[in-house]
Parts: sequence; C-alpha cells; structure tokens
Amino acid sequence: MNPLDRMQIFARVAELASFTQAAQVLGIPKANASLAVQQLEAQLGTRLLHRTTRRVQLTQDGQVYYERCKDLLDDVEELQTLFAQPEGAALRGRVRIDMSTGIARQLVLPRLPELLQRHALLEVELSSTDRRVDLVREGFDCVIRVGPVAEPGLVARPLGWVRVATCASPGYLARMGTPRSLDDLAQHALVHYVSTLGTRSAGFETQDGSGNACFHAMAGRVTVNSAEAYLGACAAGLGLIQAPLLGVRELIDRGLLVEVLPDHPAPPMPVTLLYAHRRHLPQRVRVVMDWLAGVVQEHLRSEAAVAEPP
Repeated sequence: MNPLDRMQIFARVAELASFTQAAQVLGIPKANASLAVQQLEAQLGTRLLHRTTRRVQLTQDGQVYYERCKDLLDDVEELQTLFAQPEGAALRGRVRIDMSTGIARQLVLPRLPELLQRHALLEVELSSTDRRVDLVREGFDCVIRVGPVAEPGLVARPLGWVRVATCASPGYLARMGTPRSLDDLAQHALVHYVSTLGTRSAGFETQDGSGNACFHAMAGRVTVNSAEAYLGACAAGLGLIQAPLLGVRELIDRGLLVEVLPDHPAPPMPVTLLYAHRRHLPQRVRVVMDWLAGVVQEHLRSEAAVAEPP
C-alpha cells in the first residue's frame, strides 16, 4: 500500500470517526484500514487516533496531520485531472483563509453565498482573529492583512488603502463634548488598544504634512486587546477610538458611533492579500483569492468615491 493510499484511508477514518464505516465507503476490509493507519503512525512516530470500543477520535497531532493531509489529497486529485478537466470544470476541495472580523462580517460573509453557489464542491474555512496567524505553519492558503506587512517570504498582493476614522459614541459626546481640534484631546479619553496586555499604546495618531504618522499621548482608563472589545468600549462611552473605516462603517450608519476630527486623520492603512509562494497554486485557491480581491477592492473603491467631494 503506497503512502497516498494510507493517507486517504486515515482521512476517511477521521471524517467518519469509524474504521468500519471508512472501510465500507472505500470498499476494503476493516483490517486493511486499521493496518494502514498503524503503518502511518509508525512512519510518523506519533499516535494519530484515540481508539475505544465505541468511537475513534483524533489526537492533537492527528488533527494537525489531518488538516495538512486533506489539503494534500485535494491537490493530488486536482493534479491527476489537470489535463483532463475542461475549462470551467467544477472546483473541489477546501480553501482556508484568515482576515479581520470587520472584513469577514461586513464584506466577505455577505457575498460568500454567491461564490459557493457557483462552486458547489468548494469548501471554505474562514478564520477571524486579532492575532496574526502564521500562514505557513497553520496551513492557511491566504490571509487579508490591514496594516503594515512584516512577514518575509510571502507573496503580497496590494488591494488598496482604507481610511482610519476617529469615533466616539453619541452618549460620550453628549457628556464630554465633541472635540474640534487636537488641543481638545486634553479633555478627552482614549480607549487604548494593544496586542498584548501590559504594554503601552502609542496614543492618538495623526499625520504630518508629508503623510508620516505622529502620536499624541492621551489619557484613558481602559485598555483592550481585541477588536470586538475595542468597538464595545467605544459604544459604551468609554472614550475615543481610531479604527479602519471598513470596521466601523456599519456602526456609524446605524448611529451607534459618530466620526469626529475628520480634518486630523491618521495615515490610511494598506490592505494586502498574502499567500505563500508556490509555483503552481491549486486552481481553487487562485479562484478564491481573485474573488476575495475583487470583493475587497470593490468596497474600497466605493468608500473612496463616497469620500470624494461632489
């Protein structure tokens, strides 16, 4: 039995959580399925499955191996039919992507049904987290970054720029007044955002005449380390925040937040699609990346048009 056959058997056992059912689906004896997984575990030097009389469950190493194994099997299947598939043939397999919560909720998820309707065999795993995932080690096909890109060795596809808005809640402004100039910041509070609690935020950000970032120290009694908490703190009237417009546009339109100090903006933030360098990207990944780029760029163009004076 070759390694790919063992991987295919393991993947089906993991999906069905049963050696018996996997063997029936694959049309092989149950003993062969069990032997294939045992050989795979011996080859890898780790246990992939917890086996009991009632169920089969992935170990932690098994979960990691299954995720990479599934992608590899999808790539092999696509490679085997590379020259036999007619143009426009159905895409199949999984694409794993990561992006901010704001982009996911406001841009991508509302449009995702149309992509899945066009490609009925395509599977999408969408991660939204405040931390910067390791694209290669965690098995992501691509990620959308808002802000500077620091990861070396990745292919960066620029999608555009997003404006940063300074916001406060209506209740906060009614209580503290609306700031009209940078001098007014001395009477206001800033909700501080940091990636790691215990560190200090840079303060309130503006830009000079050359577009370079400038920071102004501001008081603030609340520090958070997640985007959802950042927006929630602002909506609760705890202070000003500065966030990419695509993350707060919905709240502004609903009247839950109000943009202030539009004449003193922070520098715009780049939006970038990142992926690992692979000479031949699977077709499903290329299609999803092009779709993502189109969705984000369409939104950024519409925001820029709205911002232009009549």
